[in-house]
Amino acid sequence: MNNASNARAMAVLQRIGEICERNLSENLVGVYAHGSLTLGGFRWESSDVDYLVVTQEAPSLAQKEALLRDLLALDACCPPKGQEMSVVLERYCRHFVHPTPFELHYSNAHRECCQKDMRAYCRRMHGTDGDLAAHFTVARSAGKTIVGKPIGEVFGPVPKRDYLDSIMADVREAPKKIEENPAYYGLNLCRVLAYVWDQRMLSKEQAGAWGLERLPDWTRGAVSFAAARYAGVPAGAEPCGSELVRFAEYMLSQLEAACRKEAAREESHRPPLNGWL
Repeated sequence: MNNASNARAMAVLQRIGEICERNLSENLVGVYAHGSLTLGGFRWESSDVDYLVVTQEAPSLAQKEALLRDLLALDACCPPKGQEMSVVLERYCRHFVHPTPFELHYSNAHRECCQKDMRAYCRRMHGTDGDLAAHFTVARSAGKTIVGKPIGEVFGPVPKRDYLDSIMADVREAPKKIEENPAYYGLNLCRVLAYVWDQRMLSKEQAGAWGLERLPDWTRGAVSFAAARYAGVPAGAEPCGSELVRFAEYMLSQLEAACRKEAAREESHRPPLNGWL
C-alpha cells in the first residue's frame, strides 16, 4: 500500500466533498469512497478515484451543471485515470434495486462530451447501471465516508445474486479482450473468482496474489504478467495471446459453474408454493 498515494487521493476526495456540499446543499446525504482506495490497492499511476454522491432527491439541472463544472476543474489534481462518480438517491441505497437508477455519472471517458455541451450531457446522463450493485457492496463493506451520514445508515444490503450479476458482467468479454488489456481482465477475473470461491473482496493487487496461491500452476504465467503490468514493473516473459485467452476461458468456465451452483442452491432454499393446483 502506498501511503503517500492514498493521502494524496484522500486530499482530492476531501475537496470533492466540499464541492458536493457547496453545490448540493441540504439535498446532499453524503459522499462515499469505494474501489481500490478502500480495498487497499490504490496506485496513483493506474487507479482512479471512485466515489458515490448520495442525495435525498434528484438534483436540478442547474445543480448538476454547477457540480460537474467544479469537478472538471478538479481534474488536474486527480490521478491520470481521473475520477469516477455516480449521483444516486438515498432511497435506492437503503432499499436496493437492480439495476440501480442513477441521476448523474461522470468519468474520464465522458470528459470530452461533458466539456463540449455540459447542459446536454446533464440532461441525458441518467438511467440505470448494473455496476452500482458492486459499488454499493464495496462501499458497505469497506467504503469511507467523506462527508455526510455514516455508511451504515445509508447503504442497505445488496442481494448476493445481484452482486454476482454485476461483477460477472465486467468479465464476460474477457476471452475477447484480455490480449488488449491483460492487467484489467486478468486481475478482475481473479477478483471475481476470489469472491465466488472464498467470499473475499480484494483489490486488483490482492487478487493477483490470491491467483498465484489458489489457481492451477499453468495459470501462473498469465497471472504474474497481469500483476506486473498493473504494478508497472518488468513483466518477464510475456505469455502468447493463446495462453491469455486460454486463461480467460478457464476462469470464465469456473465462474459460470460457481454461479450455476449458487443459483441451484438459492432455488433449493426457496419456499414451496402450497395451495396451487
